[in-house]
Amino acid sequence: MVHAALRGGVQQIARGVAAGWVNVNTERRMYVEIDSNSGFCFGVVRAITKAESALKEYGGEVFSLGDIVHNRMEVLRLEHLGLRTVTYADMPSLSGRRLFIRAHGEPPSTFRRAAELGIHVIDATCPVVAQLQSKVVAAHKRMDEVNGQVVILGKRGHAEVVGLTGQIDEPTIVVENEDDLQAIDFTRPVFFLSQTTQSVDLFWRLAEKMRERLGDERMLTVDDTICRRVSNRERNLSRFAERFDVVIFVCGKKSSNGKVLFDVCRRANSRAYNIEEESELRDEWFENCSSVGICGATSTPAWLMTRVAEVIRERFGGPSDKIGGTDVNAAADVKGPDTADGDREKG
Repeated sequence: MVHAALRGGVQQIARGVAAGWVNVNTERRMYVEIDSNSGFCFGVVRAITKAESALKEYGGEVFSLGDIVHNRMEVLRLEHLGLRTVTYADMPSLSGRRLFIRAHGEPPSTFRRAAELGIHVIDATCPVVAQLQSKVVAAHKRMDEVNGQVVILGKRGHAEVVGLTGQIDEPTIVVENEDDLQAIDFTRPVFFLSQTTQSVDLFWRLAEKMRERLGDERMLTVDDTICRRVSNRERNLSRFAERFDVVIFVCGKKSSNGKVLFDVCRRANSRAYNIEEESELRDEWFENCSSVGICGATSTPAWLMTRVAEVIRERFGGPSDKIGGTDVNAAADVKGPDTADGDREKG
């Protein structure tokens, strides 16, 4: 009789589903949280604030020397407001106009060239980068006295590194990994510094290798010039990534800092995925997933991380989902691309 009753109950539910008066909701519940420590660093917030102010004041006649930030989505947002991205080759055509120097900074030759061409410069070099530029000049002067060499940990061709190596006419050795140490003459003293967004662990690992190969520790001067507002994110990000089934790391493909921080995520969580925008999300990433952490690089706008969180909630979650962490609206250092004026706070 029990089996008959069960069969009858199942049949009744089946008829109800077919008729539409019984709702079977199999949507899963998913918790989505944005890392409150991710997003624009101080230098990027400062640069974008300056750019938006200049665009308002000059009616869109502002030209950025290179992408203002290594995030395509944010560049598109600012281009919508009137910012134009140019190269060194475009400078002769900008006489009398306003050239925006981004947070990465530029070598002195760029400022001299702008003055010769009658270009008005808006300098948004990050104060941390500007201080490092001065340190590079001082390091060369010190090494000149002892026939030494200046070595910088950094990404060759990166705008900040170009600005650093261009501070002085003498050659500066740029290393990216241990293999690059072969470019150093270990019979001569070495002054070792770093691009502001490099890995602290890598910097000190290379410093130790240099110390071993020099033999005499007095021949090595080490100045850890990595920005602590950036480097401190590594430890925090690792702890954040461990808490979730899946981690979505949002950053531009050109972001040097993004590559470093995504590696931190991958080491902490094997189900960490790197995207530039929400259209790159893939269904299979969220199989057997009940929690998602969203984070990004120092060049990732909070409005973009928020948009990714909302898409994940809509596509893969249920009606009881919530976006945790910092309040979504309060977290946005710059509002989305449909908004002309962006309220912001430090990311």
